Amino acid sequence: MAKVKIRPLGDKVLVKRMEAEEKTAGGIVLPDTAKEKPKRGIVQAVGDGKLLDNGERSKLQVEKGNQVLFSSYAGTEIKVDGEEYLIIDENDILAIVE
Repeated sequence: MAKVKIRPLGDKVLVKRMEAEEKTAGGIVLPDTAKEKPKRGIVQAVGDGKLLDNGERSKLQVEKGNQVLFSSYAGTEIKVDGEEYLIIDENDILAIVE
């Protein structure tokens, strides 16, 4: 089976969520039902940029490989080849983690 390649359009960004924490700061192991979905991920692919009124495309501020923080209910969750991803607007990205 061929590996599916996803290329976001416009100002969309494909993000893979980072894994949820297994333990609390105090050392308590969390069951799967108690884990919060992380609001942090790695950019897997970016679109060409938003189309401006003058016909040019704006350059995205993020690039493939950036670790980013995004808003809680951002994007659309998709599953490709057993992997979960988010497709989100660049505006939903709050920061790049350096």
